Amino acid sequence: MRKPVISAAAAALALGLALTACGAKDEGSGGGGDDGALIVGATAVPAGEVLSYIKKDLAAKNGLDLEIKEFTDYVLPNTALQEGSLDANLYQNEPFLDDFNKPKGTDLVPVVDAYLPPMGVYSKKVQDVADLPDGVTVAVPGDITNEGRALKLLASEGVITLRAGAGTTASPADIVKNPKNLKFKELEPAQLPRSLDDVAAAVINNNYAQDAGLSPADDAILLESAKNNPYANLLAVKKGDEDDPRVEKLAELLTSAEVRKFIQDTYKGSVLPVTSG
Repeated sequence: MRKPVISAAAAALALGLALTACGAKDEGSGGGGDDGALIVGATAVPAGEVLSYIKKDLAAKNGLDLEIKEFTDYVLPNTALQEGSLDANLYQNEPFLDDFNKPKGTDLVPVVDAYLPPMGVYSKKVQDVADLPDGVTVAVPGDITNEGRALKLLASEGVITLRAGAGTTASPADIVKNPKNLKFKELEPAQLPRSLDDVAAAVINNNYAQDAGLSPADDAILLESAKNNPYANLLAVKKGDEDDPRVEKLAELLTSAEVRKFIQDTYKGSVLPVTSG
């Protein structure tokens, strides 16, 4: 009569140990561990499309199990990465990442540059930034890093002049010459395409422009150059995860000839591979 009792106890103990082991395995970054799916957060365009291409055409044959989670803003992908529900993300540039880390005390780090989505100036009113009338309003991204980038783009064409030494966090307060007396309206980046009916021009991040059906290569009246551009989008992870074999594999694929060709063929100049000359 005692034998079934002993077997049941042993079974219960084995089950408890198994559950404990599973729980311990799930405590890692993203819950995947080094041999599970690599969970990567991304905005839809172009990051989500580039990752989807890798998942469909390259991941399996290169031994990578890739899971993609799409986001519609610029904050949650970093928050989720820091908290551990993502293993990596792809959507931001290094100045934005630095600006995110400093006030929040997060420790997210870049792994590899993947591509450049050039920021552009768009307008339904004029065909050239030189034709902007005096005193009109230009919408710019409201977050500090992208606003600085937008102002530098306008300054590159002489629309405004920024003070010497104005860095990636330049703001309208850094404008020292504004010959057209432009006014600047700060908006959430996702709202910028919708503002085009109400402002003379808007400086729009690449992914939001494409989400709205705008072609950076064809529709922008001013577009960033890829030459010496610090705003390439990068693969980011939490510090300490740079050597995760899955992360290393994804970094290798993001800079591969296959992905470079996919970017060139798909975006035709609207997104530029960082490995192109």
